Amino acid sequence: MSNFRLRDALDGRWAHVRQAAREQLAGSHFVAVPGETLEQSRERISRLIRELPVEPGIAAGFPIAYGGGADPGGSVVAAEMLAQLDLSLMVKAGVQWGLFGGAVVALGTEKHHDAYLRDIISADLMGCFAMTETGHGSDVQQLRTTCGYDPETQTFDLHTPHEAARKDYIGNAARDGRMAVVFAQLITGGREYGVHAWLVPIRDDDGNPMPGVTIGDDGHKAGLLGVDNGRLSFDHVTVPREMLLDRYGQVAPDGAYTSPIENDTRRFFTMLGTLVRGRVVVGGSSSAATKSALTIAIRYGEARRQFAAPGEEREIALNDYLAHQRKLLTALATTYALNFAQEELVGALHEIQTADGPVDEHRQRELESRAAGLKAAQTWHATRTIQTCREALGGAGYLAENRLAGLKADTDVFTTFEGDNTVLLQLVAKGLLTGYRDAFGSLDGWGRATFVAEQVREMVLERTAARSLIQRLVDAVPGRYDEVALTDRGWHLKMFEDREKHLLDGVIRRLRRGASKKPARSFDIFNDVQDHVLAVASAHVDRVVLEAFVAAIDRVTDTETKRLLSKICDLYALSAIETHKGWYLEHQRLTPPRSKAVTAQVNSLLAQLRPHMAELVDAFAVPQEWLACAALREEPGRQEVMAAHDAQVLAPAHSA
Repeated sequence: MSNFRLRDALDGRWAHVRQAAREQLAGSHFVAVPGETLEQSRERISRLIRELPVEPGIAAGFPIAYGGGADPGGSVVAAEMLAQLDLSLMVKAGVQWGLFGGAVVALGTEKHHDAYLRDIISADLMGCFAMTETGHGSDVQQLRTTCGYDPETQTFDLHTPHEAARKDYIGNAARDGRMAVVFAQLITGGREYGVHAWLVPIRDDDGNPMPGVTIGDDGHKAGLLGVDNGRLSFDHVTVPREMLLDRYGQVAPDGAYTSPIENDTRRFFTMLGTLVRGRVVVGGSSSAATKSALTIAIRYGEARRQFAAPGEEREIALNDYLAHQRKLLTALATTYALNFAQEELVGALHEIQTADGPVDEHRQRELESRAAGLKAAQTWHATRTIQTCREALGGAGYLAENRLAGLKADTDVFTTFEGDNTVLLQLVAKGLLTGYRDAFGSLDGWGRATFVAEQVREMVLERTAARSLIQRLVDAVPGRYDEVALTDRGWHLKMFEDREKHLLDGVIRRLRRGASKKPARSFDIFNDVQDHVLAVASAHVDRVVLEAFVAAIDRVTDTETKRLLSKICDLYALSAIETHKGWYLEHQRLTPPRSKAVTAQVNSLLAQLRPHMAELVDAFAVPQEWLACAALREEPGRQEVMAAHDAQVLAPAHSA
């Protein structure tokens, strides 16, 4: 089978963006450099950020009128491709064009767009996204920085009241940022109107801090050395009224506040919802790094041999060992599944952010929930899988020249930035419990527990992909599960669905019981079931991912490609069931004999997929120079194979 067809299936809707990146960024010029000092890395990344192509690159999400491509989906995919080159470069670009520029687009109005967008796109105006505070990270609604309006001067007074309110971990702050989008509590007329955002100059043309602005350097980090994270504090900094990004909240010269959204909480979540692209980028980029790690580990396992079978002289390839397959092939199957879930998520984001007319609030909430859940799943999977790949290379995996140490260090923070994963899963669960995120305030104990217990409704599963196909497969499953083939797709879907529904029902019962016993102690009510809540969210994400994989297979027209993808999907589904078989056994979804049969079937699938391991990672189409792995370059007789691979990857996309 030509791996072009498999590659095309993985590349998806924005295949042209992926192919353009492979061609425009070919070679080693943009690839991470191991062993750099902090200053060397920062200098290199600051230089490269100006050399990146705008079209169809990461800046393509900006409006056409200002030099962008009006392609938010394409900008996300372009960021994923940068993640395979250098994660510092991806994060730096993401801060500049995704967070800083994206906030100006989403929260600002035409006057801000006209004044700043062209310089932001060209990187002539480097900026920061100053939201997180030392004392308030995930709980954005409770930020302590204040920005009060004075009608006499028609200016705002931006102030950091104490050290815990300092803006921290801010990309571009320590070195390159000249302006920041600063989030603070808006105060006018003696009343607080919640978190809003302002454009605030932080450095003058000579690079010196502006009056009242204190800039610190976060210094060395575990990874991402090329990103100049820093700290910002404001000592009664004067900000002109026009610098308020006022799409969702306006302050008149006399201090009167108006907004198209009257409810403060609803306005806050609407504002944050427009910035969801950054979370989608982080999830997709972590998966891109995972693909690089798996490509390295599996190619290495094809050539590296260890121990000989009795009576044999030739040693056995690492990839022939079941234990190795258990580690790498199951992770590979999950990576494929997450690839298709990400493709669907990016498509949903693109449709919402390019639609005419008012935003569909239900679709927006669904997008935010899926982005939160997938970001958690993708980043945790990256952390586990890159470590597994590091171990799969033995001592070679620990050497910086073989890339895995750098991938591990650079992706580690992904589990906590753009939203701590545990908090994000609680957001997913909260959406499942009520369907009305606007009914809640901040995440300080989950707010109105009694409201949740009383208002939660019968769960209706919302299909996220190929709704009629999924429902048809599920409906075809007979009542007795043990009569169904282990590879029956409807049974896989039903098992994932049953687990999600049962866990959610259990949380609802426990919340209602807690609300009846502790009606005045909302924090305790939720804290008592937090482990259960997180399990619900994880089960929901698993189901969404499987549905996306099933829908992707249905779209494939080539028979051989469809057959191979189906086996990978079987492995993803059955290995997930195997992981949770304790739960399935406890709740009589599996009998002990069928549980053992699941493990046997997983092993059988591993044996069937073993001949395809190299082909499966080759379909990720990561150019050899981007992998930057010395162990692969030095393999005897491997150079010709790699050269042929790169020639194939960089050829025009095959039309099936």
